[in-house]
Amino acid sequence: MKKILILSDSHGLLEEDVMKHVANADEIWHAGDWGNMEVLEQLEKVGKKIEGVYGNIDGGKLRITLPDENIFECEGLKVFMTHIGGYPGRYAAGIKEKIKSIKPKLFICGHSHILKIMQDKELNVLHINPGACGRHGFHIFRTMVRIEIDLGKITKAEVVELGRRTTVS
Repeated sequence: MKKILILSDSHGLLEEDVMKHVANADEIWHAGDWGNMEVLEQLEKVGKKIEGVYGNIDGGKLRITLPDENIFECEGLKVFMTHIGGYPGRYAAGIKEKIKSIKPKLFICGHSHILKIMQDKELNVLHINPGACGRHGFHIFRTMVRIEIDLGKITKAEVVELGRRTTVS
């Protein structure tokens, strides 16, 4: 069994309220818009396995270090992650075809800053967008998602609410 913390759109800042949840996870999955290399390095220092993709605001070293799309398995569960992916019924261009081809059981994306967890019955895939854990953007609340995976199945999923987005001075 693995405890996974899924986050996205940190936009250059991982505060203590995020990091306390990082400490309780076995793996950290970041769906892009890290904001800078320091965010990745901050997570690497914790010593947990990290899966991730770069986002549209990420440049330079992050684009060299991380893929645009990441396909991997965790505890027998096939995962497909990208930053700009849309959601069931409104996938970004080409995503539906990739899901059909890859056949993941879990599809993760970020970008919209809008928390969504929904089943795509047509494609037999669970879609998760963890919302945004950072302070930059138009979202009102900062969120992440915590899941547990055991023997190829998600056995628990919960939203982590970090409070209202306020500007950082």
